[in-house]
Amino acid sequence: METRFLSFDHVRLAVHVAGRGPVAILIHGYPLDHRLWLDALRGPLAAARTLVAVDLRGHGLSPWCGDPVHAMDLFADDVAAVAHTIADEPVDVVGLSMGGYVAQALWARHPELVRSLALVDTRARADDEAAKAGRDAAMRTVVEQGRSAIAAVMLPKLLAPCPAGDPSGLLLRARVSSMIEGTVVETIVADLRGLRERPDRTGMLPTIAVPALVVAGELDTIAPPAEAHAMAAAIPGARCVVVPRAGHLVPIEDPASFARELGRFWGAMG
Repeated sequence: METRFLSFDHVRLAVHVAGRGPVAILIHGYPLDHRLWLDALRGPLAAARTLVAVDLRGHGLSPWCGDPVHAMDLFADDVAAVAHTIADEPVDVVGLSMGGYVAQALWARHPELVRSLALVDTRARADDEAAKAGRDAAMRTVVEQGRSAIAAVMLPKLLAPCPAGDPSGLLLRARVSSMIEGTVVETIVADLRGLRERPDRTGMLPTIAVPALVVAGELDTIAPPAEAHAMAAAIPGARCVVVPRAGHLVPIEDPASFARELGRFWGAMG
């Protein structure tokens, strides 16, 4: 894996590159970073694509730029700049959770850059009032109690339950917790504001005119399988896959199944 730094419009983004072939851009969720995709970068998908895992501004090795709000459109424009810089043709886009919102915004703003869409553990609906109140509560928690408090609240929602004392489960939780606790508070707050105010994309789904895959974890309570099926039904020709026993972070909870389904999707494109 090679790490590169791309600079444009006063933004410096880290991208992590592995593999060969057509470019696929991987967009992580909130409040994570490129480490979400480490299994993919080191696995069989790298034989089919040049995988480019982006650290969104303020995440991972990409510094926070001082933005009080990380709007999904802002992130989408950053990803578009990466695509323009690193590829000379449309790219495959894979987005998880918040990354899925960014992927949808990318299609809305820069459809000419998108070769295919894989929307993972995400949804198209905007936050309702209860969800917005939850974002506000999360902002208070991280400002008043710190990142470890956010990690403690989020981990049970992000990962499916595992047997007590299971070494692999403990390691997985430590990996996710380290991503959350490594994200600066200003970024977490800016993310939450952007998530709170993101637009509803439900009406846009029928306009998606590229191959699309929707993936959900069977036990995902944030973006449950019912929402994934509804999204896939609204996107012409889309396929929906539900991964058994996985929660909200399918690519690290069941990397083999994720690689198999994404590889099958890309393979069907020719």
